[in-house]
Amino acid sequence: MRKEIRIIGIDDGPFDKFKKGQVLVVGTIYRGGNFLDGFVSTKAKVDGTNATQKITEMINKSKFKKQIRAIMLDGIAVGGFNIIDLVKLNKKTKKPVIAVIRKKPNIPKIKETLKRIGMKNKIKLIEQLKKPEKIGKIYVQYVGINKETVKELLKITTTHSFLPEPIRAAHIIATGLIKGESKGRA
Repeated sequence: MRKEIRIIGIDDGPFDKFKKGQVLVVGTIYRGGNFLDGFVSTKAKVDGTNATQKITEMINKSKFKKQIRAIMLDGIAVGGFNIIDLVKLNKKTKKPVIAVIRKKPNIPKIKETLKRIGMKNKIKLIEQLKKPEKIGKIYVQYVGINKETVKELLKITTTHSFLPEPIRAAHIIATGLIKGESKGRA
């Protein structure tokens, strides 16, 4: 695999979880883990149901689409519980999808929370995926790609922290755009 393979890393910006508004979603296009070639953005509803559609449109309308070889997401949701349908995202973009998770998620607790807050219909999006797998210091869920290729992509893109650089940069940019400067862990 080429060291300068183009990856889009996607993360959301900070948002007020008590207000039903929109959240900024940023995608950074990276060559491997070293060169930022550009970024794209969209907005999705906080706790909504449009993340998959908005991210699909953001990628499919981008001038970078033909060059992108994989999609990396910071988790499987943006804006709280606006859960991304990884299977549909893979199908609609024709790109492999890798969700990167910092800590092992407590799936039963997430499902219980979704039931409690009246979002039971979102559970099927979680259940259609394989359980998160630990690779190095992170957990991943993936669609349209095999585990060995995921490991190789993580090795190429993880250069400055335990998170892949495309996701780390998307986090920094989204936070900076919303807060005026980036801070916190990326």
